[in-house]
Amino acid sequence: MKTGIAHLPLHTGKAPAWLFQRMKELGREIILVILADYGAQELLRRLSDPHWFQALGCALGFDWHSSGLTTTVCGALKEGLNPLYKETGLAIAGGKGATSRKTPTEIAEASAALQRDSTPLIYASRMAAKVDNTALQDGYQLYHHLFLFTRDGRWAVIQQGMNAENRYARRYHWLGEQVQNFVCEPESAICCDRREAEVLNLVAADSEGTRVATTVLSQEEPDHLLREVEKLKTLELPARHAVALADLNPRRLRSVLLRTYEAQPEGFEELLRLPGVGPKSLRALALLSELIHGAPPSFQDPARYSFTHGGKDGHPFPVSREAYDTSIHFLRRALQAAKIGHTEKLRAFRRLDRAFTS
Repeated sequence: MKTGIAHLPLHTGKAPAWLFQRMKELGREIILVILADYGAQELLRRLSDPHWFQALGCALGFDWHSSGLTTTVCGALKEGLNPLYKETGLAIAGGKGATSRKTPTEIAEASAALQRDSTPLIYASRMAAKVDNTALQDGYQLYHHLFLFTRDGRWAVIQQGMNAENRYARRYHWLGEQVQNFVCEPESAICCDRREAEVLNLVAADSEGTRVATTVLSQEEPDHLLREVEKLKTLELPARHAVALADLNPRRLRSVLLRTYEAQPEGFEELLRLPGVGPKSLRALALLSELIHGAPPSFQDPARYSFTHGGKDGHPFPVSREAYDTSIHFLRRALQAAKIGHTEKLRAFRRLDRAFTS
């Protein structure tokens, strides 16, 4: 299930080398403590919580509200933890831009080392991206996709999209243990500052009729549907910015309809995963399903729903390298002590955590 969405303003620049190196080290030690104390599945639950992930980024010293927090923290965790994945049983694949396209290969390689089948994991990775980029059309183009999974096949996704017009980024979190259906209400919690007025949400519960009708349409003979499209062009239609009649380009639509007709998808999830069925194709089918079968899709944005070490840009105060290094060394020593049976430091750390959160 998608567990949350966060909205972040786009910022330029990147973490300086001295800070990123420390983020790798401190992030690794924090994650290793959680793995030692609570296990891999609890770690995935926390990373799938947009508030907890944001707090982690703040604790690591990145800008508390910057879009770069997502990519930098994910990059630091991947570089810091992946050398240990055979020992920890936790692997991290994907990343920003071109790196995200390597996700299936990285999942396959790590799965082989962990002696597990990569097929369902690669499928989950692709479907999470396809849902947030195609079935949920909220104006944010994905450019970052991180897939985390454990030796026993549990997984989580952290991905982010960019809206070039409003200069905001939106982060999407998924937790595999809660996924029962990729295409119906995958969101369970959303953290954001901004809603969008024009959204085509084909994974909303209210879009169930559209999902069924769209799947039925995708199974029909293309020429029959294209004749309907020509008729629709003479009608006076209500103004909808998310789904427009301009999407019904017969030439472009024909190639998509031929592909879906040959595949005969049994359900909306199978339709969504077909190669070539992208945002424009799905908008066209959604409009046809509304006009022919009276099944309107939902236009509701699901977005209805750092003071530890400072921040790299000096907010709320400049990062203290001395304090940062002290935190790294404390956690490292506590973990080393725990490995030989001396767990008092970790117990003290938990008591300190309870004192600050109570």
